[in-house]
Formats: sequence, structure tokens, C-alpha cells
Amino acid sequence: MTTTTTPARRPWKTAFLAGMASYLDAAVLISTGIALVLYRPVLGIDDLQFGALSSLLTFSFAAGALFGGRLGDLFGRRVVYSVTLVALVASMALMAFAATIPMLFLGVVIAGLAIGADLPVSLALIAEEAPDGAKGRFVAFSAILWLVGISASNGLSAIVGGLGELGGRIMFVHVGVVALAVLIARLSLPESPEWAAAKADDRRRRTAGDEITLGSLRRLLRAPFLAALVATAVFYAAWTIASNTMGQFSALLFVELGGTTIQTFGLIKLVNIPLGLISGFVFMRIVDGRGRYAWFVVGAIVQIAAFGVPMLFGGQLWTLMFMTYAFSVGAAFAGEALFKVWSQELYPTLLRSSAQGTTIAAARVVAAIAAIFIPTIAASDPHALFVLLTACVAFSSLVGFVWIRRLPKAPAEVVTETARLADAG
Repeated sequence: MTTTTTPARRPWKTAFLAGMASYLDAAVLISTGIALVLYRPVLGIDDLQFGALSSLLTFSFAAGALFGGRLGDLFGRRVVYSVTLVALVASMALMAFAATIPMLFLGVVIAGLAIGADLPVSLALIAEEAPDGAKGRFVAFSAILWLVGISASNGLSAIVGGLGELGGRIMFVHVGVVALAVLIARLSLPESPEWAAAKADDRRRRTAGDEITLGSLRRLLRAPFLAALVATAVFYAAWTIASNTMGQFSALLFVELGGTTIQTFGLIKLVNIPLGLISGFVFMRIVDGRGRYAWFVVGAIVQIAAFGVPMLFGGQLWTLMFMTYAFSVGAAFAGEALFKVWSQELYPTLLRSSAQGTTIAAARVVAAIAAIFIPTIAASDPHALFVLLTACVAFSSLVGFVWIRRLPKAPAEVVTETARLADAG
């Protein structure tokens, strides 16, 4: 039985177009956080509404990831990532032209559902199209695009931040235009051959009367996949509280605690572009090698220091700048990028998108609950906020190094069967 797969004809094209889900994920998160700050004086958004909008975006993302991931395993990658981008474009138009707070609430719900459903499906497609021995590198490339999405949104805020409400509307237009361009470009991508082959085998098993088939959710709740599901969910939930705070509320922290403006905040964040990109490319080089976890430890220490400094010295401009830059570097090696790689390695093809959607959903629900209270905590007790964020990244690092590092990858017989069918097709 062969154990090799035919390399995708254009894996980097697939990695780029599917990986743009990560760009859009970051852009939606950052743009919403900044635009809401700019909308506040005009639309009268108070602290509770600000937190509720941010939380609802995250809750909607969680629901989208949960159902979108499963739909991607059942019906294919292509149909899901096409429908989701249509919805995302519509939501950005709604938020860009919002005249009332209820319009913003509707917009964030649609946006969260859309990008949440797109992400696990697109990441699964990247892994399935990547050549053997380089899957980690290709999946990690999506983290580069995630950083580019953050950088582009922050860079745009430096340009339009002084325009007030109009600047916020431009932030949403940017996301909508990019989503539309990606939607058009993705029309040239075929369905994942690996998914199609695995689905065909699953149908044969069902016809033969197998009690539990390759794509059955019951397999996800049994060994060895249950441990992987719980471990990655716990890791990502703890880490996402910190990451989500950096994405949705860093503008608020810089304005309220650092005493600066949105324009200055945008300029400060521009320094993250070279830092994040360099760190991301280094991670791409090492992720498929044996030194992955040595770099993980380094990244974990840097992440803990990122929030530890403002915890010890208070939330002021220089500590917030250190937090921003250190988190950008540390997260490249001990954050979302590695979570995405784990999520491809630990599950077989017909459970990959479902598992990833489930863990992303769980993490975003936790982050959404936290987001309700973070603006209030930041205003009333900033020290408590930084203690919380430090604890979150420390705990996620412990889970990653002690637990996830020791988990087995997807059983060889499952991967080999999928590979054999793909070759035969």
C-alpha cells in the first residue's frame, strides 16, 4: 500500500487564497475594535455596548466555526468558503454604512458567523493541498497572512484615524473590498482531492454497514481524538483571551491608559509589521523540524513577559508598547500558528474541519464572555486585567508544552488510506 500523495499542482496558490481567511479574521477583529472607538462619539456607544458588540462578534465567530467546520467535512471545502465570503462582504457593507447601533449589532453577527465558518474549512484545505513533509510550513503561512491582516488594519488606522467616524467606515470598506477580491479569486480553486477521496471511502463504508465511519462525530469523542480535542481547546481558549484582548481592545487601552490617539496608536502598531513578519517566517522555517518546541518555550517566555511588564509597572505608554511588540514576537512561536498546525496533524481528513471548528468555537465563546467585562475592568482596575492576561498565556504555554506536545498524531492507517484513495483518484 502506498504512503505517498501526489503533490498539489499549485499548493502556494491554495495556501494564499485559503489562508486569506486568516487575513480577514484579523482584519475584521482589528477593524471592528478601532472603528467602534471612532464611532463612539457619533453613535453614542457606551462601555457596555462596546463590550457587547465585541463579545457578540466573538460569539458569532464561535457559532460560525462550529457549524462551518462540520459543514466543510460533510459537503466539501469549496461550497462553504464561497458562501461565507458572500456573507462577509454583505456584513462589511452593513457596518460601513451603519447609521444606528442596532445596524452594528446585526453587522457583527453576520461578520462573525461568516469568518468563523470560513476559517476551519480554509485551514483544512491548505493542509490537504500541501506537499508531504511541508504541511506545517504551509499552514503556518496562514499565520503570516494573519499578521499582515493585523498590520494592514493598523496601518490603515494610522492614515484614517484622524477622520473620526468616516475613518471607521473606511476601515470596514477595506475589509469588504478584500473579501470580495478573495471571493472572486477563490472561484478558480477546485475541491480538495484529499477530502473528495476520503468522502468517497466514507460512502463505501456506509454502504457496507460500518457502525462508525470515517466522518462520524462519534470518532471525535473517542480515543485518541478526544484528548486532542480537549487539549487544543483548552490551549486555544486561554491564549485567545489574551489575543482577543490585543485585537479588540488594544486601541482602547492605548487611548484610555496610554493617553494617546488612534493615529499615534496606528503608527506604533506599524512597527509590528517587520517584527511579526520576521517572526512568522522564522516559524515557517522551523515548524516541520525537531526544534519546534525549543522555539515554543522561547515564544512562551516572551509572551508572558509581554503582559508581565504592564502588570508590574502599570499600564502606561511605554509598557503598552512593550506589550504590543513582545506579544507579536512570542505569539509567532507559542500561539495561534502552532495551534493551527496541531489542528491539522492530530485529526484525519473527515474530522479535521469539524475538530478545528469545535476547538475554535470553544475558544471564542470563552473569549466572548471575557470581552463583555474587559472594557469595564480596563477602566476600573487595569492591574487586574494584566494579571489575567499574564495568567492566560502562562497557562496556555503549560498546556502546550506538557500536554499537547505528547499527543499522538492522527493514526497512520487513517492517513495512509486517504493517501491511497487520493492517488487512485
